[in-house]
Amino acid sequence: MSDDWFAAENATFGDRIEAAREAAGMTQTQLARRLGIKLNTLRSWEQDLSEPRANKLSTMAGLLNVSLTWLLNGEGDGVTPPHDETVLPPDVTANLNEIRELRTQMVTLTDRLGVLEKRLRTMLKDPGI
Repeated sequence: MSDDWFAAENATFGDRIEAAREAAGMTQTQLARRLGIKLNTLRSWEQDLSEPRANKLSTMAGLLNVSLTWLLNGEGDGVTPPHDETVLPPDVTANLNEIRELRTQMVTLTDRLGVLEKRLRTMLKDPGI
C-alpha cells in the first residue's frame, strides 16, 4: 500500500483510532479505562458513529503516541501503514467508499433528527399549544 494508507480519503477517523490503539498494543477496554470513558463510547468512535470532545481527543493522541493531526486527517506522526501488498479491485474500493459516505450521511441525519426531536419536545411542553 502507499504511504497515504491512513489519509482522510482512504481511512476514517475511526479507522485511525483503531489502528493506533492496536499499534499501541491496547484493547478497547484498556483504552476506554485510560481515557475514563465507557467502552461503548470508544466503540462508537471507532465505528465513526460519534466523535470525542477536544480534551479526550488530545488525551487519546498522547496515550496512543500519535499526533492530534494524524488522528483527525491522517497527516503527521502516526502509525506505520500495514505491509499488505493486496490491491483491491476498483469496484470493491468504490463500494467501500460509498459505504463510508453513507455512514457519514447517516450520522449527519441522526444528528439532525435529534435536533428536530428536541425542538418538538420543547414545543410540546409549551402550554400554549
